[in-house]
Amino acid sequence: MDLQTRKLNVIEYLIRLQDDNMIQEIENLISKSKIHDKNFQQLTEDDLLNRAVKSNTQYESGEFVDQDELEKESKSW
Repeated sequence: MDLQTRKLNVIEYLIRLQDDNMIQEIENLISKSKIHDKNFQQLTEDDLLNRAVKSNTQYESGEFVDQDELEKESKSW
């Protein structure tokens, strides 16, 4: 069984899961794994707001690539 199928099976299991204690245990496992994941960086509300302001400013000044341009560019990857 490939990884994608396994992930989908886990998602289906979680959707049907009704045991609050089990959900809590899963949340704890996820939380612990994020602490040890060096690539994970939790964002604060201020971080998110600053990103949104920066994105809006870039969009208003024309600093973006539209979908068509991105698709053309991605063909050469």
